[in-house]
Amino acid sequence: MDLNYGSPFIDRLTKFLDRSPTPWHAVANTAEHLERSGFIRLDERAAWSLEASAAYFVVRSDGALVAWRQPVDVAGWTIFGAHTDSPNLRVRPDPVVKKHGYFQLGLEVYGGVLLSTWFDRDLSLAGRVAIANEGAVLTELVDFERPVGMIPNLAIHLDRDANKGRKINPQDELPLVISRAEEDAEMDFSETIARELGRSAAEISAFEICAYPIEESQVIGLEGEFLASARLDNLLSCFIVSEALIQNDAAEGTMIVLNDHEEIGSVSTGGADGPFLESILRRATIFSDFERVRVNSLMISIDNAHGVHPNYASKHDESHRPLLNEGPVVKVNANHRYATTAITQGLIEQAAERADVSLQYFSGRADLGCGSTIGPLTAGRLGIDTIDLGCAQFAMHSARETCGIKDPELMLKLLTQLTKRDLF
Repeated sequence: MDLNYGSPFIDRLTKFLDRSPTPWHAVANTAEHLERSGFIRLDERAAWSLEASAAYFVVRSDGALVAWRQPVDVAGWTIFGAHTDSPNLRVRPDPVVKKHGYFQLGLEVYGGVLLSTWFDRDLSLAGRVAIANEGAVLTELVDFERPVGMIPNLAIHLDRDANKGRKINPQDELPLVISRAEEDAEMDFSETIARELGRSAAEISAFEICAYPIEESQVIGLEGEFLASARLDNLLSCFIVSEALIQNDAAEGTMIVLNDHEEIGSVSTGGADGPFLESILRRATIFSDFERVRVNSLMISIDNAHGVHPNYASKHDESHRPLLNEGPVVKVNANHRYATTAITQGLIEQAAERADVSLQYFSGRADLGCGSTIGPLTAGRLGIDTIDLGCAQFAMHSARETCGIKDPELMLKLLTQLTKRDLF
């Protein structure tokens, strides 16, 4: 039996997923990879002196990143977009709850979390911490890197209707159990963070901390055909677009944008409905007419797609049921929840033919709403023709998601073709 247990690409992908429990860690890891590959980090606050054929990147607010290869003459940009955030549970500002002999942490729901999947999992904590520094505020990443608690289910003996459509109350049922609490014991969560960082509690000004499942990414399936991991939506796309840029050193005029806050509406300094991408595009479009360059650019928004679930096939339109491991999915919506148009679909189909990559198509049922992406927001803000693509996956917004082992590399092959700019 010839089992497919991955490739060097998949090995790098799983390491990235496991080392990126938060959007801030994902950006830090991407930045490190870019610097190792010769990209130069720029400071938005400083003046820039850009050189043709050089490679650059900018980080904003720790959770968003833009990187590009500077062309000799900016005729138009090929932009690959993804988002760094995933639905999760985040620690409240004053989180410690002492109740019935236990210490717990109060959690807040971030984005459209599939709540049932977070119960009875070994959970750790990671995030960014604001450090007071002589009148300034610096940020530092923290990762506990070990199971520190769980959200236990109630035994079925105490809830006989648990399998009959249980409704979860996030305020009452999601506090994280982290330890026993003696009657006179107290806990300061800032002190807990400080110990992890080797600092004093007085240095901790504020924090943004996420709970995350500690289990590692795994290639699974009888034939090794699937990849299971947390945060596939949408760190899978972040990794693919970064690889497309880094591996193609001749891809001048190619840019990637990794936005934060897509799962909660994208309205932020680093979100797709903010000014980040436009700001960088204007500064990178040197000695060229920005409006001319803008209309000659193409945005490819890459966010995972709903693969048809064999147990729930009726939730898909019968003509639009993407399968895992059958290639990138073109996402189409008449109400422009996805940014794909006939023009951009035609371009991507030509690119796929040249790359020898098969495409699939997703269009939601008429009686079900669908999600959206950074695509329509970017198209609306910048007036750049945009298409929405994604790798098919199961269990979107679960604590543990699944995609096909072949699709990430097929998507990379398609994006590599697009860096050649031979279609527009």
